[in-house]
Amino acid sequence: MTEARTAAASNGARDASATAGPSETGAPSPPTRRVVQTVELLSRHAAEQLSLARIVRATGMSRATAHAVLTQLTAEGWTVRDEDGNYALGLGLMSVARRAEAAFPLRRTAADAMRALAADRGVPVFLAERERDTIAVTEVIGTPSVPWIRHARRIPFAPPVCREFIAWAPESERRAWLAAADPAHRDRLATVLDAIASRGYSVERLADDSAPMLEALSALRHSPVTDPLRHRLSAMITELITIDYLPDELGENNAVVSVAAPIFGPAGAVIASVVSCPDAHLPAAALRELAAATVTAAESITASLRP
Repeated sequence: MTEARTAAASNGARDASATAGPSETGAPSPPTRRVVQTVELLSRHAAEQLSLARIVRATGMSRATAHAVLTQLTAEGWTVRDEDGNYALGLGLMSVARRAEAAFPLRRTAADAMRALAADRGVPVFLAERERDTIAVTEVIGTPSVPWIRHARRIPFAPPVCREFIAWAPESERRAWLAAADPAHRDRLATVLDAIASRGYSVERLADDSAPMLEALSALRHSPVTDPLRHRLSAMITELITIDYLPDELGENNAVVSVAAPIFGPAGAVIASVVSCPDAHLPAAALRELAAATVTAAESITASLRP
């Protein structure tokens, strides 16, 4: 994964259509969203007890609404309330989560190979899984120094990131992905995708101290601004980004944030990637050694998924 990382976001039958509510017809359901917001907030602070006031501030709900949501969640055992009126996740939700794990076997399958890779190379490792138009960080081993790498973080499946997911895609999908890229990046991205497919991995080379600036510029570019300013912001982003390493660009002091290798599903598509996170300057030989170990881990996981 190579460049600006942008953070990103979530969210019957015909004879019943006359009485269907907003959630049944595909429109957003604010009450459901409030429950999801609350559970997500508590999960991000799993080791803490959050006060009602803090939950209200973080979610933007009214105090009455937040209290009603938490009262129902507590009644169901999804949250617990201590004697001081603070809230945390409950065992009821944990039971649901454990049952749900059966639907996501990749995480269990990948765990041993990821732990072995992390121990062997002495670097944090994470698993990134594709879910439609996003990539989710679903497992993290170790403590990556890059703050955006954290469990449950979602990244839009859009250029210039997530290249190891698109390098082996059908040409039509690859063209569509490239068409969504900044025109200034398209030629290099096309060349980089060929290199990734040939060598088997992608490299994130963005210097970490550029990340906050890139995220700020990206947010500005997508805000209501004039076209000239948007073009200037795009140019500034381009100046800060160098996408991946091509073979003839490797030297003895390569800034390597992460190395990612694809995991292929039974149907042959890339469904996930194993990502090693040295966040260090590496000579070419060390980078290739880390990449080879990462590819080997990903290949072992791919093999375990075959019928």
